[in-house]
Amino acid sequence: MEHYEDIHHELHHDSALKVNSGVEQPPVVNPYFKRVKKHTLTTDDYFKGIREGNITILSQAITLVESLLPEHYQQAQDIIERCLPYSGNSVRIGITGVPGAGKSTFIEAIGNMVTSLGHKLAVLAIDPSSERSKGSILGDKTRMETLVHNTKTFIRPSPSAGSLGGVARKTRETIILCEAAGFDVIFIETVGVGQSETAVHSMVDLFLLLQIAGAGDELQGIKRGIMEMADMIAINKADSGNEQRAKLAKSHFVNALNLFPMPESGWRPRVYTCSAVEGTGLSEIWNGIEDFLKFTKQNGYYQKNRHSQAKYWMYETINETLRDNFYRNKMVEDNIENYEQLVLADKKSSFIAARELLELYFKSLDK
Repeated sequence: MEHYEDIHHELHHDSALKVNSGVEQPPVVNPYFKRVKKHTLTTDDYFKGIREGNITILSQAITLVESLLPEHYQQAQDIIERCLPYSGNSVRIGITGVPGAGKSTFIEAIGNMVTSLGHKLAVLAIDPSSERSKGSILGDKTRMETLVHNTKTFIRPSPSAGSLGGVARKTRETIILCEAAGFDVIFIETVGVGQSETAVHSMVDLFLLLQIAGAGDELQGIKRGIMEMADMIAINKADSGNEQRAKLAKSHFVNALNLFPMPESGWRPRVYTCSAVEGTGLSEIWNGIEDFLKFTKQNGYYQKNRHSQAKYWMYETINETLRDNFYRNKMVEDNIENYEQLVLADKKSSFIAARELLELYFKSLDK
């Protein structure tokens, strides 16, 4: 031990690596700093900022809508109520597509084209799975480089937490705020599969299905329900050298669509080919969208569809609120696991367990 101390002593004195005493450091926290309480915006501030097209305030209002805190909920609803008379004046377009169809590239290409025509564009996403897969527009934002920097565009990722119903309802409320902020074209991208398409369909004027030309079996793996929802199909990646395959795919889709009954809108869905990378076919798609809107406004379907969507979301919100209220009830929380075990042990039927839990719930409301 003495030997070690001698060596250490020698090193300390003879080494070129002499350690000087350091400069006295100032305190980490500024002693003159006073913590200022963060200013919270009033409903009037939010409304004024949104109407002026202030993107920062619009983003903060959407965060309020997505918040799960009860105190935020009330203010969010007040803001939506104020914005409602200034909403409804945009074109709402749902965009879905098979994996690998080049959705991000397509949205970026057609988005830049739409803003060049003088429109203001908001891009929203519905992705109930993003908490696990991180696959939503969050990732796409990094890929949509030119669109992100486009001053006439607002891109908002999907709220990553919550059920599909909750995410979809919040997206519908976000649409109202975006419209009040002056965005007249809204793209709603669906990232999940299956049910999320149905949710998007219930809040848009036109549903666009994005496809790619495969090896002749494009129709395989596409659910009939999604095909029936589509008002328009765009076959992407019809790049130079791939036009022939895209044309073949187009004829397959046209034939398939002709087998379906005429949609309620009275509009037979059209099929387009395009290349988002080369920028071809995009203006034809946009013209097709305008034709569809003109047609459905003339025959009354456009307004009828919006009314039925508003009614649908009223009932959806009631159902969701009641369900949340039931599961957060103290009586239900204390007993539900016990009932679950009884059902699993075949000591109670699922129906009797459900009925008894509901009875407990209603009794607790009477108290």
